[in-house]
Amino acid sequence: MKDPDSVPQAGELVRILSGRDKDQYACIIEVLDDRFVYIADGDKRKVDRPKRKNLQHLERSYIVVSEVKNSIVETGRVTNAKLRFAISSYINDNLLKEGE
Repeated sequence: MKDPDSVPQAGELVRILSGRDKDQYACIIEVLDDRFVYIADGDKRKVDRPKRKNLQHLERSYIVVSEVKNSIVETGRVTNAKLRFAISSYINDNLLKEGE
């Protein structure tokens, strides 16, 4: 049986490892199965047209943004602005501190 930590969750932040959007950050919107998820970033990839992505092409951060997850669970969707805010907060908090 798989480790429960290996199962991705809606609201989890990821870095794209391959494809046109390589090295950009996005958020998991929906988990399709054990291999595929839908991702969106609220900017180039909007919530109404999420990208279907193989988990092997994503680097998971294992950080689940509670605001995004709660919005998806309660209403079934999330706003593009909320996604942009979550991703920019993560980049500012974690990545810029590493560069100092």
